[in-house]
Amino acid sequence: MKVQAISPEHAQTRGLHAFVGLIMALAMILATGLQAEARSAPDSFADLAEQVSPAVVNITTSTIIAQRTGNQPMIPEGSPFEDFFRDFLDRNQPGGPNGNDNQPRQRRSQALGSGFVISEDGFIVTNNHVIDGADEIMIEFFNGGGELPAKVIGTDPNTDIAVLKVESDKPLPFVTFGDSDIMRVGDWVMAVGNPLGQGFSVSAGIVSQRNRELSGAYDDFIQTDAAINRGNSGGPLFNMDGEVVGVNTAILSPNGGSIGIGFAMSSAVVKRVVDQLKEFGETRRGWLGVRIQDITDDIAEAMGLESTNGALITDVPDGPAKDAGILPNDVILSFDGTEVTSTRELVRIVGNAPVGKAVRVVILREGQTETLKITLGRREDANAAPGDAPSEDAPDAPAEGKVLGMTLGELDDMRRDDLGLPPTAEGLIVLDIDEDSEAFEKGIRAGDVVAEAGQESVNSIDALEARLEDAKDGGRKSVLLLVRRDDNPRFVALTLE
Repeated sequence: MKVQAISPEHAQTRGLHAFVGLIMALAMILATGLQAEARSAPDSFADLAEQVSPAVVNITTSTIIAQRTGNQPMIPEGSPFEDFFRDFLDRNQPGGPNGNDNQPRQRRSQALGSGFVISEDGFIVTNNHVIDGADEIMIEFFNGGGELPAKVIGTDPNTDIAVLKVESDKPLPFVTFGDSDIMRVGDWVMAVGNPLGQGFSVSAGIVSQRNRELSGAYDDFIQTDAAINRGNSGGPLFNMDGEVVGVNTAILSPNGGSIGIGFAMSSAVVKRVVDQLKEFGETRRGWLGVRIQDITDDIAEAMGLESTNGALITDVPDGPAKDAGILPNDVILSFDGTEVTSTRELVRIVGNAPVGKAVRVVILREGQTETLKITLGRREDANAAPGDAPSEDAPDAPAEGKVLGMTLGELDDMRRDDLGLPPTAEGLIVLDIDEDSEAFEKGIRAGDVVAEAGQESVNSIDALEARLEDAKDGGRKSVLLLVRRDDNPRFVALTLE
């Protein structure tokens, strides 16, 4: 047998190659294991379904609706024949001169939904739209557990959440809330409910996205592809530990059926609302008392801001913020120690703050930051209408002029009356606008009122032109206008010509 000698250098090289190969093999095994763990799905949802289903309920609501029998003429309100037809119908009602069977009758309208028990003493969570306007609410329990009548403890239309209560002579199975904030896109979830009135049903899917906003100021929806259909409303969305991380509320669908885009209000929102409804029978959200809008890139340029973070204040009606000295054109940078990046975030953190709490609000005003201390009011009690203020007399012959593609007119009492504006309206009215102008492109329309330019009030054409010149002299490429429509203010940045 021939033995081949190996030099020390060759041995070192072979040893190094072997070591590197071992490390790579271990890395591949580890990566394969991690990859398999990330992609693995539950072998079955049966144990989870069996665990949580006893706490999920079907909800049947009924509403009594009055209706007349027979054919009834449609009577347009304000019609000159309205009184005639009313007298005719009254005479033909029971007890009238020509009494007949054409009498008001009642029918019972029913609707179905889902819910879940959150305590052994019978508190139940569902959607507000499931029970809204119901005269009678019946709760059906899982697997032949019987029915019980429920009463409404409290509702919150803003988040579409309602809390009900049933009385039972024995402890009820219940589920608890989990932490929706730690759910990740791709996590498994399971929905349980009463789709299309078919009884208890389970569907599974994943978290498709988080922090979805539909139409409400306090929206924080989990999007899921777990099948959610009519009748699932108010039912729970579970994580794999059997905790409720959302309340199934809505679907996005062109045909009314599930296409894999469902939305469940996150438990982070629901739990806070439920706690308040149980304690007070109503919600109690913090109220700052400002009207705000997001800061766009062009608004930031027009105001000389370094970023678009914060919430731009467009109006300050009577309320906590006005009492503390906040002014229109201020930018809220932080609230109670939390940085504000958008108006939506500000609305959320203010709404979550306790009523009556004194908070520190950092604002940016004319390039300088200030900290104000504000005692929050209650949003539900707020009257956001601006207080009346005396108006100044306008010239007898209001001037008109064309600026930045807008034909503007100065306001007087006659013009305010003609346009249906309040006596307190100040600024320049948009009489006409070029449809190919930037102002039109950004949503300004005839009838709008330009109240400010360059963060200063403008009540005349000369004042507006002076503000434009000031902006140009200051090196600005655009000017910031405060535009009001139906007393709703917003800022619009227009490029200087």
